[in-house]
Amino acid sequence: MLDAEIIAVGSELLTPGKLDTNSLFLTEQLNLLGVEVVKKSIVGDHRHRLAEAIRDALRSVSLVILTGGLGPTEDDVTRDAVASATSRPLVFDESIAASIAERFRRFNRVMAEINLRQAYLVEGAEILLNPRGTAPGQWLDHNGASILLLPGPPHELKPLFTEQCLPRLRQRLPPVSIRARMLRVAGMGESDLDALIAPVYTRYTNPSTTILAAAGEIHVHLRARCADEAEADALLDEVESQLAALLAERVYSRNGDSLEEVAGSLLLARNATLAVAESATGGLLAGRVTSVPGSSRYFRGGFLVYTDEMKTALLGVPASLIAEHSAVSEPVAAAMAERAAALTGATYALSVTGYAGPEGEPPGLFFIGVASPAGVEVRRLQLPGDRNRVRAFAAQMALDLLRRKLLAP
Repeated sequence: MLDAEIIAVGSELLTPGKLDTNSLFLTEQLNLLGVEVVKKSIVGDHRHRLAEAIRDALRSVSLVILTGGLGPTEDDVTRDAVASATSRPLVFDESIAASIAERFRRFNRVMAEINLRQAYLVEGAEILLNPRGTAPGQWLDHNGASILLLPGPPHELKPLFTEQCLPRLRQRLPPVSIRARMLRVAGMGESDLDALIAPVYTRYTNPSTTILAAAGEIHVHLRARCADEAEADALLDEVESQLAALLAERVYSRNGDSLEEVAGSLLLARNATLAVAESATGGLLAGRVTSVPGSSRYFRGGFLVYTDEMKTALLGVPASLIAEHSAVSEPVAAAMAERAAALTGATYALSVTGYAGPEGEPPGLFFIGVASPAGVEVRRLQLPGDRNRVRAFAAQMALDLLRRKLLAP
């Protein structure tokens, strides 16, 4: 099975305003072939550093893909670095030079002499024609490994890789399938989750398991690498079923669906409707609910009641209740949910009130309410993080409270 490393070349990619998106495309395409990308890196326009990065890659993988740095200027150093790393000379190719000159003639432009730098090949490399740009790609087989030099502009790289690299790779690679699953888990922390499921996943090197924390949830990624899809899927089924049995109702999605999509599906299945009343989250909760296509079938509406006065004027929460308990309290969260359900006629209503910070005491204190045909339930939360983080946590936990309520017998 083949492992690959992708090296993105360009000092601009080391600035905050420029992202390397080529590696995402390449990773997806390689995974479809069963090739595992084990490392990605970005190297600036520096010959010696890039040459050393190539040497390091060749020590550990059989496929090295370089993107960018093939242009005509002095800071386009990829060809030189590959030549240095492989101890091969650069060879001028007359056919490439003629092709570059013809391209300039076709666009009625005068070609500067510097463009001929793009006509140099690393000795032994095959030309990867690039009809969408002046710099061709190169494919070099070296000491049992393959080195691909690809242009940086995505509109050049993507078709070149699809049309010229993929067919070569398919011919060389044995049939391998990489399949992935993701369990999305709510209602527990990363360390508690790992302690629970580690006895299962540590027994397997294939599939591999990665645990990632997000706002208010944990993602458990399973990745199997087998000879065919059926074998990979069977292995994923084996591990996933064990993890799901341990995590039980805390797993809310096995197919990548978001919490708002899952809650929406449950509402539709029960022919139920939803309303929301938000204070500290400022519309985040309603925004997530309505981000789902077709949410108008179950979402009745919402109330953005950021001040005490609006909680009374729009929802009808008694001013005396707020004065007695404060706006951030269990009784007010319960009243907000009850009134949202009553005013909209919704089957379920969610409410959120809290101190997002930095003002308020203590910051991160939230109360989340859910009104349902069975009554009203309120959860008290003390959430960690800055203002944006605790607001995102609160919206997530409100949706999870709704999901659990919908699943209750």
